[in-house]
Amino acid sequence: MERTGPQPPVTGRDRDDGGDTSVRKAAAAVVTAATALVLVGGYAGLDVAGAVPGPLTTTPAPTAAPLPTAPGANVPAPSPVPVLPTLDAAAPVPDPAVLGGTVGPLLTDPALGASVSASVVDALTGRTLLASADDVARTPASTTKILTAVAALRALGDTSRATTRVVAGATADEVVLVAGGDVLLAAGAGDPEAVAGHAGLGDLAAQTAAALRAAGRTSVAVRLDDGSFTGPATSPGWGAGDVGSGFVMPIAPLAVDEARLGPGENAPRAADPALGAALLFVQALTADGITVLDQGSGSSSVPVARAAAQPGAKQLAAVSSATTAEQVELMLTDSDNTLAEVLARRVALATGRTGTFDDASAAVVDEVAALGVDVTGVHLQGASGLGRDARIPARTLTSLLSVIAAGKHPELGAVAAGLPVAAVSGTLADRYDQPDSTAAAGVVRAKTGTLTGVSSLAGFLRDADGRLLAFAVMSDSVTPGGSVTARRAQDRFATALAACGCR
Repeated sequence: MERTGPQPPVTGRDRDDGGDTSVRKAAAAVVTAATALVLVGGYAGLDVAGAVPGPLTTTPAPTAAPLPTAPGANVPAPSPVPVLPTLDAAAPVPDPAVLGGTVGPLLTDPALGASVSASVVDALTGRTLLASADDVARTPASTTKILTAVAALRALGDTSRATTRVVAGATADEVVLVAGGDVLLAAGAGDPEAVAGHAGLGDLAAQTAAALRAAGRTSVAVRLDDGSFTGPATSPGWGAGDVGSGFVMPIAPLAVDEARLGPGENAPRAADPALGAALLFVQALTADGITVLDQGSGSSSVPVARAAAQPGAKQLAAVSSATTAEQVELMLTDSDNTLAEVLARRVALATGRTGTFDDASAAVVDEVAALGVDVTGVHLQGASGLGRDARIPARTLTSLLSVIAAGKHPELGAVAAGLPVAAVSGTLADRYDQPDSTAAAGVVRAKTGTLTGVSSLAGFLRDADGRLLAFAVMSDSVTPGGSVTARRAQDRFATALAACGCR
């Protein structure tokens, strides 16, 4: 979810709900299948997996079609209709002079404002094809999430999961709910087929109740250990209304449905997500027949108190999230600010730092630099892109995308799989619907970024000769109220790039 100021006809933000539900479900199915094959065989593996763009579809609500099998991979296809044809890894590389002469003038579109950067590279080799102020560090908005995704997959591992545990307390009548970084918990039962709601507090409570009864206990005091994340829960770079408007929750290592206080993606968020989750756990434990001891005094009722778990405490129950790869895909497709910030804090902890905004930001940059990407000029203010003081050069984005496409780091496949597809999924579902951009529907796969006065787009596309290109175009002086026209100008740039064999 990306924040903007008032932008008629959009309602105060970039459309990060990914379009209607049918589009999101279809796209999610495509992405899930793609993950099994992504980066098999480098460039060719990326394409046949559907993890890089091609003529995926030109219809606004495609049916999730199965994928062709990558060479050497024996993955059964759900149906015989391919999503993408095989790209030719020997397709010609565009001539930089021709490419620049074709798409360069589009960067002077007044809709982009006076502060514009662009970078285009050959995704397979990393060769620069267009560099327009590409070393100038600009406000990236949600394209920051590409860096966050890479860092999470590297530091945590693509198959890792966040585990929420209940352990024995310091005394015989206590249990401790230990937060493990899962903010997508369901209040009741988990759904093993889902990413959001994969694990459920109801299941955790049922396991805990069974363990207590097995030990002859029917009453218990509940403690909450959510101390792994430290420092402020909100960033000074966020807008004053971001939490209340549902753009992000106060960052904590435990939450049910990212602390939404009502239905809908943009519901306001709870002020204390971890405590709110703990109270729901108490309710579920009570429903399972366990008496939860009140820890208040006088007229004050306190069903949960905070306390650190004892080292080596006996585990009574545990539930685990979807994999990091699955969470990364969701974070990128839906531009989920909360999930980005939480993943980054987990990266900080996994790399020996503290779970703060500052350390999370530094840890993300360190992981990107470890891949050999030049991070000169990169400064993050949190990991979601909501922070206005963040800066990233366009060339950093395309360099990182080229590393992903090269296939030498297969653990990064979920980044390519999670990028929204033009006119199909996520934050690009309702774009590329204008006469001057429909030709790129299904061809562009990119992360969007929008703040008031800021618009950015970075990802992959296949050009007219079948060559995979990585691109980034960034504008951080868009006229107030001009986000829609800026996005359309960037879409025209990507459309022209895709149409250009440029030789």
